[in-house]
Amino acid sequence: MRDFVRRHPVAIAVAATVLARLPALTRPVRADEAGFLLVAGAWDPRPDSVFGTYWVDRPPPLVAVFDAVDALGGVTTLRVLGALVAGLSVLLAAAVAGTVSGPRATIWTAVLTAALLSNPMIDIVAVKGELLALPCVLGSILLTLLAVRRGSWPVAFAAGVAAALALGLKQNLATGLLFAGVLLLVGWRTGRLRGRSAAALAGAGAAGAGVPVLATIAWAEATGVRLGTLWDTVYGFRGAAARVIADGTTDAPERRAWILLVIALATGLLAVLAGLVAHLRELRHDDPPVVAATCAVVVVDLVSLGAGGSFWQDYLIPLVPGAALCTALLAGRDDRRGRTMRGVVVFATASACAGMAFWLAWNLTGQQEFDEVRTGEAVAASAEPGDTLVVFGGRADLQRSSGLASPYPYLWSLPMRTRDPGYTDLAALLAGPRAPTWLVEWVSVDAWSDEGVDELAAVIEDEYVEAGRACNGHPIYLRRDVERDPVQPNCD
Repeated sequence: MRDFVRRHPVAIAVAATVLARLPALTRPVRADEAGFLLVAGAWDPRPDSVFGTYWVDRPPPLVAVFDAVDALGGVTTLRVLGALVAGLSVLLAAAVAGTVSGPRATIWTAVLTAALLSNPMIDIVAVKGELLALPCVLGSILLTLLAVRRGSWPVAFAAGVAAALALGLKQNLATGLLFAGVLLLVGWRTGRLRGRSAAALAGAGAAGAGVPVLATIAWAEATGVRLGTLWDTVYGFRGAAARVIADGTTDAPERRAWILLVIALATGLLAVLAGLVAHLRELRHDDPPVVAATCAVVVVDLVSLGAGGSFWQDYLIPLVPGAALCTALLAGRDDRRGRTMRGVVVFATASACAGMAFWLAWNLTGQQEFDEVRTGEAVAASAEPGDTLVVFGGRADLQRSSGLASPYPYLWSLPMRTRDPGYTDLAALLAGPRAPTWLVEWVSVDAWSDEGVDELAAVIEDEYVEAGRACNGHPIYLRRDVERDPVQPNCD
């Protein structure tokens, strides 16, 4: 057994990562997963709407993945895909390390990546763009390193394709493009790459990156979606959303930011990134292009995390490629720097094991709450064919578990707050002929702002009657002109 472990450490790390995510098969759909599945299931592109029935600020390729997953089995298929993607990411991170520093770094980088992707404190359940894009980012980094080493423009072209595919899954993950750009620039400036070779590789990479972008534009043209609509959905919305977050209460984002910092410390992720900073002076003389590119990746990914303003725990996943590069640069060394980084990797592994043990015990003893799903199931039990539902506060998991469609296009709270300020559209919907049969006030109507709250509350009072309580104690409303059984969720 010991001999097998010694001969196949990377394969074991890959297998452990896949197995660590399989318990997620027993967990209900998460809010973002449910939202993407609902958007994909109702996808109907129009000139003024990329997705039609529902609105989400994500690129079409991501929704296309969820559309395919939905056709192949839904949540179960999605979770299996997530496990395989995590395992592939470990394998690619190991390959990157082997290209940068050699066999010893390969093992430690594989273990570190496996530990981070298997730690419940970050997330081992939900499968979203951040996770799905990881193989594209790491694959792009690997191909870029190989392209420079071999002077191969076809490999550089493939690196560009992979880097742009990552942007199609999560639009701010420009990590692969950034790594390639800095690597080529510093390689040229330090004389390790001739100008003509650097230019040829850069051109090939840019051409490759253009392929997914042009494919998305061609799709928009073919389906009649205006390019301005596509841009506003994927990128333009982010500026308006950032202003909404900045203008709102800071209590929840600040609390999540502190929790995120604790998680980054407890998982060892922050220590791995700090290792690069602590030894930057020594490292920059060994391989300036790779070190400079790694620094750029870490800095930009951290800035991107902070600029987002939401600080959800799985926002740490995009830092994994940078952490893998930091480990690759240090863990294979025989000096104090190497021993320190290997100690950090051991700590990260212990953290993942402890986190997994606690998470399994928590779930096996029934401590995990499923309030949203159980509330949705209770609404479904009282509903009749043709009923519709709106969830104020944007819980797509509740929406999906109810089995009811929504006449309101916003399944997430941030798009609702940004694109329907003052809840004008929602109030008009509730008072109009397309009013939903059911309304769940999952979040209090005055949770984010006082603007439009009195008008919305007045419409709810006029048009709806309370028909039960959600598992979080908030009211479930039924239209006054219909009769249904009371909603009684089993919240135990």
